[in-house]
Amino acid sequence: MQTWIDKGTIDSQELLAALADRTAGKKDFILVDVRENSEYNASHIEGVDYLQPLSTQEEWEDALFEQMKDKVIIFTCYSGARSGDIQEVFNAKGHTKTLNHVGGIASYRGKLVG
Repeated sequence: MQTWIDKGTIDSQELLAALADRTAGKKDFILVDVRENSEYNASHIEGVDYLQPLSTQEEWEDALFEQMKDKVIIFTCYSGARSGDIQEVFNAKGHTKTLNHVGGIASYRGKLVG
């Protein structure tokens, strides 16, 4: 049986539902925004756990991988391109529970902060 994690992607409607499920204690995951600080400060998805700009990936990639290797990680960005790039890096290192938020914040209709 395929789980929500197995498909490797999550769209904005699914992310909105997953965030509600996380609040209700039904799902457990980490939401990581990989946009730049200025983009994040202008507007970000309510519920983001970490801001890790892709431009500084070398500074945080290994530490985040080790810290989160057994957790579900959803990567998000503006459109899904940068988050897809870091998902590929984590998958290549052997992380088996990553999802790319396809469409990114540009397609997200839930609550935004900023």
